[in-house]
Amino acid sequence: MSGTHDDDAFPEEGFDDTGFDGDLLEEELRQAAAALDPVPAELRQLALGAYALHDLDADIAELTFDSLVDALPVRGVPDAPRMLTFRAGGLTVDIEVTGEGLIGQVLPPGPARLEVLGGPRAVRPVPVDTLGRFTSDTPPTGPFALRLRTGGQVVVTEWLRA
Repeated sequence: MSGTHDDDAFPEEGFDDTGFDGDLLEEELRQAAAALDPVPAELRQLALGAYALHDLDADIAELTFDSLVDALPVRGVPDAPRMLTFRAGGLTVDIEVTGEGLIGQVLPPGPARLEVLGGPRAVRPVPVDTLGRFTSDTPPTGPFALRLRTGGQVVVTEWLRA
């Protein structure tokens, strides 16, 4: 096999692309994928919802504490609330997730709007008082994230499971 190269299989001088239509090929591949391996409707809806919720200007809040990972288990407390701390720049959000809902505080305190994001469901606004405290009586039931608007800053947390 001396003298044979992979490039020799498709010599450039013999390839004629005048009849090649890349757009047509792409469309045929899309149709084949849709027929042979369709995207489930629920997954498509989740993807559209996730895209609709993105904020290009948002700062991503880093998860700096999660009681499921960072805390020692407390004996005798089988259903302890989950404690989370997020940080973005000088902003901190402390959250307690319970079976009854969310309780938390934004630091430093000030006027803010908080929204609980939950996939394809509607965004749930949560009132924040002047001390930065908030309470939601609706517990997250699946993946959720928080979007916080304070001053000119928009901060979004990563998605978590309740």
